[in-house]
Amino acid sequence: MGYLYIFCTIGFTVYGQLIIKWTMDKQGGLPEVWSDKIIFLLQLLLNPWILSGFAAAFLAALSWMAAMSKFDISYAYPFMSLSFVLVFILSIFLFGEPVSVQKIIGFSFIIVGILVMR
Repeated sequence: MGYLYIFCTIGFTVYGQLIIKWTMDKQGGLPEVWSDKIIFLLQLLLNPWILSGFAAAFLAALSWMAAMSKFDISYAYPFMSLSFVLVFILSIFLFGEPVSVQKIIGFSFIIVGILVMR
């Protein structure tokens, strides 16, 4: 059950990051004027997709608390690196983000690190 908590943490974290990125791409960039920035960001707080991203972050925190009741943090925390890997892969397919040699090397180091830490 402990691994389920870890993977729920990762899943909720990845969902939250991707949904906020998707929503922000639809909304456009921040306005230049500070007062407009504040209004823009406050309006986003009412967006259901942004709210679902916040809810996912909350659920990720609850899942992490449950995981911490099952594992040492030094064992469980390296699994959180999988969120970087998943966001990287999904951002390529969902947002058409570029892939570079540096990103592939970093991605590989993360995977090797997770395998070594197990």
